Amino acid sequence: MNQFISELIILAPPLLMALTFHEFAHGYVAYRLGDPTAKNLGRLTLNPLKHLDPIGTIAFFFIKFGWAKPVPVNPGYFKDPKRDMIWVALAGPATNLVLAIASAAMAKGLWLVASQLPYSTTAEAILVPLNGMLIASVWINLVLCIFNFLPIPPLDGSRILMGLLPNRFAASYRQVEKFGFVIILALAFTGVLSKVIMPVISFANRLLLS
Repeated sequence: MNQFISELIILAPPLLMALTFHEFAHGYVAYRLGDPTAKNLGRLTLNPLKHLDPIGTIAFFFIKFGWAKPVPVNPGYFKDPKRDMIWVALAGPATNLVLAIASAAMAKGLWLVASQLPYSTTAEAILVPLNGMLIASVWINLVLCIFNFLPIPPLDGSRILMGLLPNRFAASYRQVEKFGFVIILALAFTGVLSKVIMPVISFANRLLLS
């Protein structure tokens, strides 16, 4: 139980930040492209309570994949709906990649600072959890980035692919969305999802923290 609480304390802040910034990025880019839907619904905010999906948050701790409530987007406001939806879809995973890189840089900076400081229990009590959060942030943001790039509706990768496909193929592909959540859960619980994306995540994690 104590281990679970310790893990929760370390993982919760970077997870909340990763999910919040991911959804905010979608809403912000959509807003800049002319869609006020997210803003009008109070979703153009960095308040994590506005974005959290309880099941998606809990799932992260058990199956290592999670999600937030998708920010609503109305392509009808866009000048070029297909092109602009690509940018909106890219915004979330790209933001997670930037956060992963920034977290890795801060972790390395923290290690450098810590190596120059004289040992003290107070410094250790602050630096060790902070270091754990930064390392967790790298992993969590890489998971969200790479997971969301999968071309399974309604993940961001599917939105990007739909924007690149000819209209008739995109319309057919969109029909898969009604089964998307079931497909993702089936892939997660059978272990197929981990086998597909974990090697990529592990490689990127080693690259950033090496």
